Amino acid sequence: MANNADKNLLVGCAAGFSGDRTDAALPVVQALVASGQPSVLIFETLAERTLALAQLARRTDPDAGYEPLLVDLLRPVLARCLAHGVRIVSNFGAANPHGAARRIHALAAELGLRRPRIAVLQGDDLSGPEHRALLQGALGDAMPTEPIVSANAYIGAQAIADALRAGADVVVCGRVADPSLVLGPALAHYGWVLDDWDRLARATMAGHLLECGAQVTGGYFADPGYKDVPGLAHLGYPIAEIDADGHCTVTKPPGTGGCITERTVKEQLLYELHDPAAYLTPDVVADITTARVTPVGPDAVRLEGVQGHARPAMLKVNVCFESGWFAEGDISYAGPRAEARARLAGEVLRERLQGLGPLRIDLIGVTSVFGDDTSRWLDAPAYGDGEARDVRLRVALQHRDHASAQRLVREVTALYTCGPAGGGGVRTAMRQRLGTVSCLVPREAVAVRFEMVG
Repeated sequence: MANNADKNLLVGCAAGFSGDRTDAALPVVQALVASGQPSVLIFETLAERTLALAQLARRTDPDAGYEPLLVDLLRPVLARCLAHGVRIVSNFGAANPHGAARRIHALAAELGLRRPRIAVLQGDDLSGPEHRALLQGALGDAMPTEPIVSANAYIGAQAIADALRAGADVVVCGRVADPSLVLGPALAHYGWVLDDWDRLARATMAGHLLECGAQVTGGYFADPGYKDVPGLAHLGYPIAEIDADGHCTVTKPPGTGGCITERTVKEQLLYELHDPAAYLTPDVVADITTARVTPVGPDAVRLEGVQGHARPAMLKVNVCFESGWFAEGDISYAGPRAEARARLAGEVLRERLQGLGPLRIDLIGVTSVFGDDTSRWLDAPAYGDGEARDVRLRVALQHRDHASAQRLVREVTALYTCGPAGGGGVRTAMRQRLGTVSCLVPREAVAVRFEMVG
């Protein structure tokens, strides 16, 4: 990618999590192509437990385990990207990057396109038995005794850059740090050395602005009457223009909804940032205490002044493990004395399920978001006047034993005829529960590489 290093690099983001909108990519790609500049499209589709769910899916189907919406995300834009040299970089490989690569090749064939060169990153998956001693040493007494579902290290941008330099059209990753999806293309494009900490930190924070998709264009910002956002139903997803020093200007495709302002950028800049002077990533420690956020035009905001420090010696690893079963059920009560009937139903369930462990009992619309796991509100109402006329009772239980957890499902259903008057619309669910612990492992213990598969 360094052949066009005299031109600024554009990186567009078209997804901020698994399950994001699938119509976001086309306007982004159209804007990238129209610019005539070197361009990369990223999809960020992993959260902390997405990989564990992907591993569970792969247990059922060895060909599964990558982003379920992969085809829906790529179908509208794959042809344009290949025709115009817009590289695609994403962590949508999840627990099965090779499976994702095979599906992308199949999609290209279905669309009558040339076979794309796909690079698959490897090394983040530490869930195999060969890594147990490493995890045990890092976790100590916190090492799960239950079966491990997934263990993944947050790897960085270098292998992404190497894959792009090797000519990859698409780079498929598993668990890489979210900002590394942007830093990798910048490294490949500008040829920065890996200890150019200021430039690496600046491009990392560009990645931080993009990684959550439409959050920076107003999606997570909107609060009617206080922070109004136009065209929220048709949000444009963000594009960052990164210069040779790593500074960036964030924009969005023309004609799309949302907004990019000093306020939206500052909110996203601080999102999930525990220490503004030391944002730890696998690539660099970023410091935004001297950062400057400046509007430079309509829906265009520039970020400058980020500083960087040497990367950490350790890599973060998330370990997810089987943790029993989660059962929940809900039922509605409406009309006069609805709240009193819902409270009585909660009392019935608490008594019927006594001994199984703590229940989470909520009256949605009365006390739920501001409630807690103790369900103390049953005995002493904390909110409202007790006269709610449209109430949804929700009850949840976690238990290691499937049959015990399933009792909640049966008891909620039984409220149809065994509970207070007028209950209806019962809905129940059972799913396997996952626990999570995190640790740090030495960087040199994680062997990161890429493999070109087409």
